Amino acid sequence: MAYTINKTDGTELVVITDGTRDTSTSLQLFGKSFSGFGEGLNENLVKLLENAANSSAPSTPLRGELWFDTSTNQLKVYDGSSFKPTGGAKSQASAPSNPSAGDIWHDSTNDQLYVYTGSAFLLVGPVYTKGQTLSGFSIETLASSGGNKVVASMYAGNTRVAILSKETFTPSVSQSGFAEIKAGLTLNSTLGAVFEGTNTQAANIDVSSTSNASATVIAGGNFLRADANDTTTGSLTVDNNTGVIVGDSQELTISIDSNNVIMAQTAQDKNFSFTINDGGVTKTPLAFAGSTGNITLTGVTGITGDVTITGNLNVSGEYNATSVNVNTYDDAFIKLNNGNSETDSGLIVETSDTDDARLFYDVDENEWVAGENQSYSPIIRLADAVADGNANKEKVLKTTAAGLLTVTNVNLAAVGSAIATTDTSSTSVPTIGQVATFGNLWGGSAKIVSTSQPTSGDGNNGDFFFVREA
Repeated sequence: MAYTINKTDGTELVVITDGTRDTSTSLQLFGKSFSGFGEGLNENLVKLLENAANSSAPSTPLRGELWFDTSTNQLKVYDGSSFKPTGGAKSQASAPSNPSAGDIWHDSTNDQLYVYTGSAFLLVGPVYTKGQTLSGFSIETLASSGGNKVVASMYAGNTRVAILSKETFTPSVSQSGFAEIKAGLTLNSTLGAVFEGTNTQAANIDVSSTSNASATVIAGGNFLRADANDTTTGSLTVDNNTGVIVGDSQELTISIDSNNVIMAQTAQDKNFSFTINDGGVTKTPLAFAGSTGNITLTGVTGITGDVTITGNLNVSGEYNATSVNVNTYDDAFIKLNNGNSETDSGLIVETSDTDDARLFYDVDENEWVAGENQSYSPIIRLADAVADGNANKEKVLKTTAAGLLTVTNVNLAAVGSAIATTDTSSTSVPTIGQVATFGNLWGGSAKIVSTSQPTSGDGNNGDFFFVREA
């Protein structure tokens, strides 16, 4: 009866009739009652033990069959179309020939591991050769009081240059050049390591040095501090119209508006003062009152000291002088109402009257007048006075060259006490308000002039009384 030989997956491989041997595979298969099958069977077992070790592949392999290629010392498996290496790294100085995708090769010269991609060997690691020693990042665990910390240490030639950490901590075991490890990248302090190149921002600048490495590498100590007093030996330019702002509430601003410079005190109702050191004493030559806008402060004169003005002083408001001293001017003339339409102009002296006392030029009358309480009289000029008052009525009189004064009459407004003239040798001249009496008696009677009516006790019998209006 013939044997039907099936593969593992159940498919039929071959049918062997009685007394025959099949050689369609790499092994010998025997039919029933085949004479001398023992030798062939033993050879089959040897082939299985050595995986058909040979420099050439089996000629009639089955899928999944193993073959040890003695030319490359590799174990290969038949995939149904060709033999492929089963895996395992080859450790040798040069890359293996005829590799398959996934093959691993250990470069024994540089102690580096490669994998074959199907087209070339790709370095798996390490990134440095044996001669270069440890270089690049190495993942390490460092102990600290807060527990173990996983960090990435960067090495160059087996020297740790920097440590990359997600948190700040102090290693419990001393690490050369790393007394403390910061969150981020910490450089080895023993190497004097620095970042070179262009950086968009930095949280800190080392200001311990002011020596510049070059014209383009500026030491941190040459930058102005924003959190402390500092000094610059160079010019400071603010290249925008907002300008300079000073004060914790930004009270003082220096800005530009349409090329005009504006210095402003922005705090409401606060003063603006300019002070100087005069012999160790602080003085305020110029002060502005914030509550009024005036150039003055309580206890401080608006402008103190002498002021020299070269050019014109134009005042659109009032001029007020509080000094008790007399104001003096070196100019020979003071011109009022300059450049304006003609109007009355002059000097005003404050009094208790409604319109004060004034000395001014009356443009309607073309003459100087003076007075107070809105009652003014012309100031007489020499040209207005006349020597002949009889011919020039209502004019101011003056004497002639001979000292004569000509008038029509003189009216004495007041009458005073009588002056007795019984003494004809008397040369007394009555004063204004007095009336002279010539002769005391008339037929033995007295003539009495008075401003009041006589009473029963006045005079003697026969006396005359003349009563005049007071």
